[in-house]
Amino acid sequence: MEQDATYYLEDLPPGTRFRNDAAVTLTETEIIRFGREFDPQPYHTDPEAARHTFFDGLVASGWHTIAVMTGLAIRSPMRLAEGQIGLGAEGIRFIKAVRPGDAIRLEIEVLENTPSRSRPGWGVIRVCWRAFNQHDEAVLEVCPSILVRARGTGAAA
Repeated sequence: MEQDATYYLEDLPPGTRFRNDAAVTLTETEIIRFGREFDPQPYHTDPEAARHTFFDGLVASGWHTIAVMTGLAIRSPMRLAEGQIGLGAEGIRFIKAVRPGDAIRLEIEVLENTPSRSRPGWGVIRVCWRAFNQHDEAVLEVCPSILVRARGTGAAA
């Protein structure tokens, strides 16, 4: 797919893939800050206490990783007309712990493309976001549904 194109519903058949190689590296400071504010469990907030948990060290909250994935999706080559209007998500899989220093990149695959019957000029794509670390190991997967404008429709449909 073109890197600087704007995509509409018709441009996104199932099987379409995008890869964002611009990785985000999570630092210990960022992991702790997010954990303290949004997911205050010892394996997200205290490196010493984290060594005595299931994870045997500090790990990023899965919600932190999803937030990083969202930023990568917005900045991905899949630039949607009207932006990415999320309708929901399913199939969240926390596959591998994300640790300080891990660099997360994103791959996106279109799974379904359905024109809207109730809102002409729009449709819904279901995609799968897959996050990988610097070793190309999958760390997280989530499948959001996104409202997408169809080609040739006005901005106030």
